[in-house]
Amino acid sequence: MDLILENATVVDGTGGTPFRADVGVEGESIRAVGDLRGAEAKRRLDVEGKVVCPGFIDVHSHADLTLFRDDHDRLLEPLVRQGITTFVGGNCGMGLAPFTQKNVKAVSAYLEVFTQMDFRRDVRWESMAEFMDFVERKGLLLNAALLAPHGVMRASASGLSRDLCGKEDMAEMRRLLRESMDAGAFGLSAGLQYFPGSSADTAEIVELAGEIAPYDGIFACHLRSYTNTTLGRAVAEVGEVARTCGISGHVSHVFSIPWFGPLHRIMLKGLKWLARHPRTALRFIPSPLLDMEMERIMGYLERERERGAAMTMDVMPTTAGFTHLLAFFPPWVLEGTGEAVMARLRDPAVRREILEDIERGKPAWPHRGRNDWSLNIIRQLGWDAVTVMAVHSEKNRYLEGRDFVDIGAEQGKHPFDAMCDLLLEEEGEVLVFESLSEPDDPFTERYTYPALLDGDTMITTDTILLGIGKPSYLFYGCYPKFIHRFVYEKGLLSLPEAVRRCTSLPASTFGIAWRGQVREGYFADLLVLDAPNFASEAVFRRPDIYPAGLDAVIINGKVVLEGGKINEGAMAGSLLRRNSPRRPRGS
Repeated sequence: MDLILENATVVDGTGGTPFRADVGVEGESIRAVGDLRGAEAKRRLDVEGKVVCPGFIDVHSHADLTLFRDDHDRLLEPLVRQGITTFVGGNCGMGLAPFTQKNVKAVSAYLEVFTQMDFRRDVRWESMAEFMDFVERKGLLLNAALLAPHGVMRASASGLSRDLCGKEDMAEMRRLLRESMDAGAFGLSAGLQYFPGSSADTAEIVELAGEIAPYDGIFACHLRSYTNTTLGRAVAEVGEVARTCGISGHVSHVFSIPWFGPLHRIMLKGLKWLARHPRTALRFIPSPLLDMEMERIMGYLERERERGAAMTMDVMPTTAGFTHLLAFFPPWVLEGTGEAVMARLRDPAVRREILEDIERGKPAWPHRGRNDWSLNIIRQLGWDAVTVMAVHSEKNRYLEGRDFVDIGAEQGKHPFDAMCDLLLEEEGEVLVFESLSEPDDPFTERYTYPALLDGDTMITTDTILLGIGKPSYLFYGCYPKFIHRFVYEKGLLSLPEAVRRCTSLPASTFGIAWRGQVREGYFADLLVLDAPNFASEAVFRRPDIYPAGLDAVIINGKVVLEGGKINEGAMAGSLLRRNSPRRPRGS
């Protein structure tokens, strides 16, 4: 064998009782688990007192948006350093393929805003197969599985339009999706809260999702709404797609945004006060009230299961979301080319229209009207809820980490004008965080606990690592934070159960074969943990801190991290293909 991890405490990913064993690796595979004292090996590593478990599988990531870059291994290093060995990309309807030349300007505008790439310089592919081949030739630091993104396919077929798709556009999207599934995509993703995905009705998604049924693909959805008053309908929409098409439906990064109707302004002030005084709030508000909102959301999924839909979900251990700033503008602002969007922001009369829609818009289902879109974060959470995450130019770097109330006050402007002017200076390429309060506040985070503790819910990062700006602390410490807090600090989960939620559960849900368990014949994606000390000090204001307690990371049988150092040139990852899962060499 190539490597034997001796004297390990094996947490095998199934949730079963830990056991003492040696783990032998040969080639890409786990060759043996047991007493290997008499076996020959090129190298033995004594891991006495340490846990050996499967590498974590992150099913909601945007790490695929960096795979075209020559430095992607450096950018994605924080993922490996927290134990992620496989991620699923192409989420929220956003990905780098497939598209055609039919509406390439629309595709370019759509991708550049989010990725800050130079589309004409960087993109050397169109189809999913071409993109996968391109990535494989370049090599990967860790394993990647891809979903076919509805938003990109829609932009390619019909441009950045708010109209429903016609027959020809639907036929084009269906063809692109079939070709993507043939190439090895794991399913379809949609971002129904984001333009242009928000322009699709349920019938469009059902027709499209029907194409993945023969491949046993999954439909992963950023919901049409996360607003508390219409979130149930959004979950039911995914359930309808899953039932109608006979596929699995997956709800991405579950959270809830408040809307109190006529009382919203005063109720929002009360919530913000509680978030600023978490000790008082958590001391006097009973746990059942704190759990009520998330349990209500989980009840929506259970209701769809009872109706016959296969439904799962994932959650991030944070209360800060992140996206591009233009996503918070009415969808009509985003129609057409990038130049058309910027022209609207320059026009004082149009600015007044946009501001009026933001300040008067109400989240009324199905959110396809002029000003009823459900990502009106500014009205629902306040102008101070939006913080700059990343900009493109050096001159505005000083704004990263600051909210627009603060920026507007400094510049003598309304926060909205500060937003528009920054977007114009950055040609639309502004990424932002959104949160009710400081993202680390324990009161706001407390409502997520029922999902974080639920045995059917996966843990995810929503990674956007572009090498610029202020990253989320989850990109550095999601899994150590989850495990340390709920296993060792609070004692609410066992270590085997916490590991299962991050390994075999996502593997089985998304159809990732031969991974997610410490099992003979499986791929050798393994971690060596000093489990009680596996923890992260990364926080919102200081996010880029690597966790402690991770002694080694093995991907496809290769030691990628050891002794706190990434092995140079260790491009050990694979591009996974749903339609042709292969067993590891050496198994």
